[in-house]
Amino acid sequence: MASENPLIPLRKAAEAVRQQLQANAFDAAAVQRLDAFIEEQRGNIKDAEREGVISALGCFLGQCLVTTYQGEWALGPDKTTGVGIANKHFFNPFYRVSQQLAHGQKESVAVFFAGIPERLAVEPRRKNWI
Repeated sequence: MASENPLIPLRKAAEAVRQQLQANAFDAAAVQRLDAFIEEQRGNIKDAEREGVISALGCFLGQCLVTTYQGEWALGPDKTTGVGIANKHFFNPFYRVSQQLAHGQKESVAVFFAGIPERLAVEPRRKNWI
């Protein structure tokens, strides 16, 4: 029996959040809504719910990266799930969501998202110390 495509649950979770946020698409405006939602809810999320919230909201942020910046869901060098863009850059949307939940606007997902074009314009540095 073939296993389920691993992208299906990611996309389903992203779509559920899109509907909850009443966002029209997976775009910059949707990420602004996500940012505001995180700020509104961050003080109300119980420890037992935290992982599930990060997972759902991270799927949504990741799908916005995929759609807006022509990325693709991928495994990172450390085997974390994230979004690869242009076969050169890897972003972990779950980490970005967890950072804003923990630290507030100084770790804004909207600021991160808006900064992607600048990051894409810079060649990633190779780690030569390994």
